[in-house]
Amino acid sequence: MKLSKASWAVIVILLVLIADQSLKVWVKTNMVLHESIHVTGWFQILFTENNGMAFGIEVIGKMFLSVFRIVASCVIAYYLYQIVKRKFPTGCIVCIALIFAGAIGNIIDCIFYGVIFDNSYGQIASLFPSDGGYSTWLHGKVVDMFYFPIIQTTWPAWMPFWGGKEFVFFSPVFNLADSAISVGGAILILFYRKTLSKDFETKKKTTFNE
Repeated sequence: MKLSKASWAVIVILLVLIADQSLKVWVKTNMVLHESIHVTGWFQILFTENNGMAFGIEVIGKMFLSVFRIVASCVIAYYLYQIVKRKFPTGCIVCIALIFAGAIGNIIDCIFYGVIFDNSYGQIASLFPSDGGYSTWLHGKVVDMFYFPIIQTTWPAWMPFWGGKEFVFFSPVFNLADSAISVGGAILILFYRKTLSKDFETKKKTTFNE
């Protein structure tokens, strides 16, 4: 049975959300903050939490960021609905679904985790603790765990500014939701840029003619 474009979008969103949240809950309830599990020499499960955007970047206030994420996700959801309705290529729809699922995955952390978990400092967090969570609604921290220190070395001592300091490539710690956003965005740019550009130009001409 051939799946409809809407079905593909729903399946991708559900798979990403289930996998993302399952992994985050497992990490939160089985590891202490900053604890790591070495999978290979260049791949670790490293438990970190952050208040910021993808890959642990922190720039703006937590409440503003949480509200911004919710608004942005609503915009993405509306656009996803529109491109499904207009029968865009399935690959393009899957990419937007990946981005939407990734955004929702991190929004769940922000909205609920501060209330349903206690803190992970020096202890393994409890789910639905009797004394309440570590924060309030919309102030939860995003759980990250994927760490790929492919190259770990030290800059030569003779180098200005960085001499003698540790150098790590790739240093960001991220989660499955971040990966879904990045992969979906990268594939869109590489393979569906023209499709999106034509859609934008069509909308602009339609708006102008009206």
